[in-house]
This record gives sequence, C-alpha cells and structure tokens, in this order.
Amino acid sequence: MTAPSITAAEGTFATVKRGLSLSPELRPGLAGTIALALVQMSGRVAVPIAVQQGIDHGIRGPGGPDLGFVVEVVALTFVALVISTAAGYLMTRRLFTVSETALGALRSRTFRHIHDLSMLHQQSERRGSMVSRVTSDVDQISQFLQFGGVQLLLSSGQLLVSTLVMLFYSWQLTIVVLLAFGPAVAVIRLFQKRLAAVYRAVRERTGVMLGAVAESVVGAMVIRAYGVAGRTEQRLDTSIESLRVAQQKALRTSVTSFSSGELGAGLALAAVVVIGTMLGVGGDLSVGALTAFLFLVTLFIQPVQIATDMLNEAQNAVAGWRRVLDVLDLEPDVADPDDDGVALPPGPLSVRFSDVSFRYPGGPIVLADVDLTLDARRKYAVVGETGSGKTTFAKLLTRLMDPVSGEVLLSDTPLTQVRFSSLRARVVMVPQDGFLFDATIAENIRFAHPSLTDELLAIAFEELGLADWLAGLPAGIATPVGERGEALSVGERQLVALVRAYVADPDLLVLDEATSAVDPATEVRLQRALDLVTRGRTTVAIAHRLSTAQAADEVIVVDAGRVVQRGPHSSLVAEEGSIYANLYASWLEQTRSD
Repeated sequence: MTAPSITAAEGTFATVKRGLSLSPELRPGLAGTIALALVQMSGRVAVPIAVQQGIDHGIRGPGGPDLGFVVEVVALTFVALVISTAAGYLMTRRLFTVSETALGALRSRTFRHIHDLSMLHQQSERRGSMVSRVTSDVDQISQFLQFGGVQLLLSSGQLLVSTLVMLFYSWQLTIVVLLAFGPAVAVIRLFQKRLAAVYRAVRERTGVMLGAVAESVVGAMVIRAYGVAGRTEQRLDTSIESLRVAQQKALRTSVTSFSSGELGAGLALAAVVVIGTMLGVGGDLSVGALTAFLFLVTLFIQPVQIATDMLNEAQNAVAGWRRVLDVLDLEPDVADPDDDGVALPPGPLSVRFSDVSFRYPGGPIVLADVDLTLDARRKYAVVGETGSGKTTFAKLLTRLMDPVSGEVLLSDTPLTQVRFSSLRARVVMVPQDGFLFDATIAENIRFAHPSLTDELLAIAFEELGLADWLAGLPAGIATPVGERGEALSVGERQLVALVRAYVADPDLLVLDEATSAVDPATEVRLQRALDLVTRGRTTVAIAHRLSTAQAADEVIVVDAGRVVQRGPHSSLVAEEGSIYANLYASWLEQTRSD
C-alpha cells in the first residue's frame, strides 16, 4: 500500500516539519547555532548604534566635537564586529557539519528504503527517477541547508534585531517600514504556493532526464546495433527541453516574487526619508537617530530581499524533500518481520506451496492454485513455455514477491514469518544475468562470504573444476570484471555467480536459467560446476535448456500458471503427446539444428 501523496495532503511547512523529523541529526546543538546567529546579528546593528552615538554625542555634543568619545565608540564597535564575525564563523561551521551528517543519514535511509521495496515497485519505477531521489533531490536539500539555510537563519536574526532597535529609535518610522513591506509580503505568500508547484515539476523533470540519460548509457550497445542513435538523441533532447521549460517557468515565477521585494524596499526607504525628516524638523528625532535609522532600514530590507531570493531555492529544496518523503511513505509490501520473525529451522530445507496464486498489479493470474511439496536435498527442474510462470515461481520461493493468496513454506515455516537475515543466509538465488559489481572477481565472490582469503577462494574454484579457467584470466581472482561484469562473457559471469553461490553454502539454491545464452563449451563448464554446487542441498532450477531437466531428480512442468505435470524426466518424456514430451522434442530438434 502507498501513503497519500504529501503534495496533496500537506503544505510547505508541514513538509519541512516532517523532513526535519526524519533527520534527527539536525537537532543536536540547534539552540547553540541559533544563539550564535543572534550574536552575529547583534554585531551588525553595532554600526548604526555607533553612528548615532558618534553623531549625537561625539560630533554634535553639547560642548562641541568630542574626539575621545568618537574613538571609544569606534573601538567598541570594532570589538563587537570581531565577536560577531567569530560567532558567524562558528555558526556556519556548525551548520555545515550538522547538515552534511544529517543529509548523509537521510540519503542512506532513503537508499535502504528503496532497496527494501518489492521487486514489483522497483520494476514499475524508472531507475533513473529512483536514483535521483537519493542523489539530486537530496543534493538540492543539502545545497539549500548549507547556503540558503544559512542565509535564511542569518536573515531571520537580522530582521528580528534590526526591528527591535528601530522600535527603540522611532516606533512611528518602524510602523512606516512595516506598512511599506505589507503588500510585498502578501505577494510573496501568494507566489510561495505557485513556486511549490513549479519546483515540484522541476524535480520530476530532473528524474525523467536522469532516467533517459541512464538508459542511453546502459543501452549503448543496443542503440548502436539497431542504429537508433537519432531517436535516442531525440528522446534525450525532449527530456532536456522539458526540464529547461520547467526551470524557466520556475525562474519567471521567482523573479516576479523577488521584484515585489525590491518594490517594498524602495517604498520603505522613500517613506523613511520623508517622514523622518518631518520628525527631525519637529524635534522628535535627532540627526544621529535618523541616520542610524536609515542604516537599520537597510539592515531590515536586506533579509527581506534575501528571503524573496532564497524562496525559489527553498521551494526547490522542499520539492526535493517531498519526493524523498514520497518514497519513504511507501510501505514495502514484502516486509521483513525482523525481531518479530523467526529463523529457519536448522538442517536441510523442504519446500511447500500451499494453494499459491499470484498476479501482477492490474494483470491476469500468473500462477494459479499451485499446491506442491519439494523434498529436502533433491534437485528439481521447473520447465515450461515462456510466460508460463517459471520465474514468478522462483521469486515467490525466494520471497522477492509475496503471493496474493496461499502461502509458501520452507520446512513448514511460512516465509512471511522468517527474518530476512535468516532467509538470505539459507536461501540463495542465482539470477539469469549473473549480475556482477564493478570490482574484481575476488571482491564479487566475497559479497557472499566477506572473510574468505585468497587461498580459500582459489580452493573454491578448484573444487568446482574451474581452476584452469581462472588461471587463464589476466590477473586470476584479481581480474576486474567491469561495470555489470561486462569485461567478462555471459558464461564467465555465470561461472563467477556460481562460485559466489557455492561459497555462500546455502541450504536451498534457486537457479534462474543459469545455463541460458552461453556457448556449448561454457555450458559444459557450467553444468559440471552446477553438479558440484547443487550436491547435497535442495535445488530448484528454472530451465529452458532441458539438459538441466535431464539431470534433475524430478521435473515440474508449468503451463499457463498451473502445475500440469511432475515426475522424473524419463517418465515424463515417455508420455507421448504430453506438454513435457512436446517441449523435450522441440528442444532436441533445436539442439540438432544448432
């Protein structure tokens, strides 16, 4: 189930409040940071106060100019500025450190949550869009907190302190300034809602563009093979143009908001000069106080202008925060029971599908009423036509997905009650593509067993009969495999994936088309390694090549989402006209033609 979209249910303040609640690392020392900001701001009003004192009591003093008094005022002002500068340095340093720590934790939390989402959700989202939540969206929040956030914090303190000092000098002029900025504040509030919408669109377009870029890079070989570079470029250009249009719209809205602040500033200065002069002529305001007030109006205007300028950055960051919260609001439909769960019982694992049915969201039934038991320490091959439900069977067995009805049990323990830590330690799946990380062969295998030494890794290759293949590689186990293992052939990637499964030492091994799309020589290596990897453990192999079925203790035939046959290969192939006999005959014919 997914939570309601935060954009529809909550405003900017609520989004920021929730975002801060998910980043508790921002809270420690916050009071000290705010105190340092107030100290810095207090230093800024030292100059207007010094000007007023220097004019009224130093230059225009009752007994004539007093140079000593002016020197004292200047010295005290210098000390105040040094203190405020030091406070500003400490505040900025604290804010940068805390924000990086907090956002690093938010990035990790978001990534872990994405990783915990079901395969169904990950397949329904564009990968570039998901990646952008962890990268560009969090980067936007980071940029705002470290730069815009600092400015807003300083501006808030400056606004507060300058207003208090203005009230001390002249409450009449203070009211004039506030009235001059009233319309500007109303306009800013109006545009705040518009900015929230346009910057949400900017973040969404950014995710689409990153997705298009990622696909064009990953699929470069296919793009070249089919000569569709032009169409790919057009698709990229479309996503880039869409982002440009969204950004321009956001900037136009932001400029309008900023201009309203400029207008308010001009009105305030003009009104203070006119009305302040009138008060001065009437004897209600000294020359020094009027001059200081003009300085204070400048200090008041500056944060208002910064606030309007920072508003677009704030809304951009809030839009990024909303997209991150949208992900964190998604409840994983394949959830880890964690402390409330149980561990799988020790020993060999048996499998039972109890009236299991499954459908993808909005689609037809893929598996229907599957009811079967697989004994421990036996080899099973699941065969059937493409789209018959074989791979879905494997994903349910390894709990990458949950059935819509019925339950899957391992040694009579429902999978939904098993802690992931226990499940992943005891059950290993080797996928069809044999995915490898951009590291060496040794590092890829150590993903399954981090403490293995190079000597033990070499022994594992030798035990699987792959020592000669390993010796033929440029750097042996230190050979880099490249991104997604592309420095190796498809078959070689599968060999490494099998060694990785072997050192994991699972009690249940699930193989999804482990020998598909490889040359005959590599298939011989793979088959020999498979025989050794599967020995003594429960094995379920999803197979297109029926040589795998021949080597199994029992074959399970799936057709249109239902288990229609099961038994030894020799028995099933003897049933003339059966689905398995026809599959086997077709495979033999294809093998001979090859």
